[in-house]
Amino acid sequence: MKAYSEDLRIRVLAALEGGMSRAEAARTFQVSVSSIRRWRAQHAAVGHLRPKRPTGRPRTIGPSAEMRLMAQLSATPDATLPEHVSAWARAQGTSVSRWTLSRAIARLHWSRKKSL
Repeated sequence: MKAYSEDLRIRVLAALEGGMSRAEAARTFQVSVSSIRRWRAQHAAVGHLRPKRPTGRPRTIGPSAEMRLMAQLSATPDATLPEHVSAWARAQGTSVSRWTLSRAIARLHWSRKKSL
């Protein structure tokens, strides 16, 4: 889920400082009361309302490696997914699962064209 913008957070807290209740601000701005509480605590603790970085681990095949993957896909368009996994391991020196490679290929919007 994408974080709420810093602008929205500022407007919500400004409305609270203007005398609006938390419940009314939650209805008006269509956010939860617990989000408003967290934003107030964050503003008091660190002095800004910027969204935090998303949690989770980084992608195995990140944006920098996607161009190399696209080159591999273009060079051998008829290869199957297991063949691409093997080719990736040989070329990059790191092994990835079929599922990881499949998700990376889907992010590139690449589809396999069969040659007749």
